Amino acid sequence: MLRSFSRVRAAATVAVNESYVEFLQCEPLSLHQFAWEEANRHRWFEGERLGRDPGDAALKEWFRKHWLPFCRHRRLEHVEGLQRWDAFALEEFGQVYRLLEEGDLLLDRILDRMEYGYDNFEIINWALDWHLDMDRVIELLLMIDINRARLEPIAFE
Repeated sequence: MLRSFSRVRAAATVAVNESYVEFLQCEPLSLHQFAWEEANRHRWFEGERLGRDPGDAALKEWFRKHWLPFCRHRRLEHVEGLQRWDAFALEEFGQVYRLLEEGDLLLDRILDRMEYGYDNFEIINWALDWHLDMDRVIELLLMIDINRARLEPIAFE
C-alpha cells in the first residue's frame, strides 16, 4: 500500500527537531559502511536460522538481493533531506525538501512509487495513464534522478 504524505510529516519533523541549516552541515554517513553493517546483520540472522555461520555466502546473498533497493532508498532519503549520504553529491541533498514541506502532492506520489520500486519508465506510464502534467513529472524525475542510485557494491574476493 502506498503511503500518503508520509514525507511531509517526516520533513516537518526534521524542521522542528533542528534547523535545516545545521542539518545541511552534518557529516554524511558512509553508504558502503552502512550497507556492510546491514549485510553483516543478515549474516547473523542467517547464522541463527541455520545454526552455523554461513560465512561470506550470506554477505554475497545480501548484496545480490538487497544492494539496488538499498541504494534506491538511500538516494530518496538524500534528495528528501532526511539523511546525507557520502555516495551522493552535497548539492543534491534536500533537493525536494521544500517541495515536500509545501505539500507537493505529485512529488509525494512519485516518491511513494519510487520507494515501492517503480523506475522512471513506470512512473511516466503511470502519469500518462492519469493524464498528469508531463512537464512537471519530468522535472521532478530529473530532480530525484533515481538512476544515480545504481552504484557499484563492495567487491568480494
